[in-house]
Amino acid sequence: MARKYRFVWLDVFAKTPLEGNQLAVFPDATGLSDDEMQSIARETHLSETTFVFPENDSVDFTEGFRTRIFAVMGEMPFAGHPTLGTASVLAQQKGRTEVALRLKVGRIPVRFFDREGRPFGEMVQKDPTIGATHDPQEVAKALQVPVDALDPKLPIQTISTGVPFAIVPFRSLDALVHAHPEWSTMERYLQGSDANFFYLVARETVDRSAAAHARMIFALGEDPATGSAAGPAIAWMVLHGLVPPGQSVMIEQGIEVHRTSRIYGRADLHDGRPVNVRVGGHCAPVIEGYLEL
Repeated sequence: MARKYRFVWLDVFAKTPLEGNQLAVFPDATGLSDDEMQSIARETHLSETTFVFPENDSVDFTEGFRTRIFAVMGEMPFAGHPTLGTASVLAQQKGRTEVALRLKVGRIPVRFFDREGRPFGEMVQKDPTIGATHDPQEVAKALQVPVDALDPKLPIQTISTGVPFAIVPFRSLDALVHAHPEWSTMERYLQGSDANFFYLVARETVDRSAAAHARMIFALGEDPATGSAAGPAIAWMVLHGLVPPGQSVMIEQGIEVHRTSRIYGRADLHDGRPVNVRVGGHCAPVIEGYLEL
């Protein structure tokens, strides 16, 4: 007999459909094998697809809903927009204002409240790990940009709240918008570093209410929104005095790929180190249906 699995398709870090970063959520994936989940992720062909394995209320609402995240190329321990989007589906389904996911990196709680007339979710990411500082000349070569495109006043630094990103500050919005790095060149540099990806940021923005304009290029192209990078970027901004501790700011991303995303974040500072990193945004459901195997 055929097996049917319900899924919800969302646009994450977006208030309205057809913006933000797309995600497919399977809120009850009981019975799916690893190979089947990987094949489904290839079928959706989104940057990530999530699979939830509910147990019972006493476990799910205390320890968190066991959730696995699959990209087209394989399973991921953590990713920002899949965490927010999956939690939003479960919160709506269960009638809760707070849910937690049990991911490969541990328990990630997400709280929901009203913002601008719509449900808004905010996750608490793992406290940041501060990594290496990178040579601007070498990073510029990896990004195929002149070194003077980068901001000489700020360090290029690896920070992780689950996935290590090298935060790369650009001198201007124009320099960042006109950068056209190739993944193969970036990957060669990253393989010899402590970062998995670059997160490119500029303090000049399109939306004047934004604190930074961001881009993230990876093997499949350009990511419309990267919550796992926004947390490290917020931590980096607080660490270097660009944003006051505790203040919520917005990062704009995805404009270059016509998927405008608005990622909100804040972080505290304790003994000179960023802590209590929170990343949030809106989610817009766009499709609901069943996959049959």
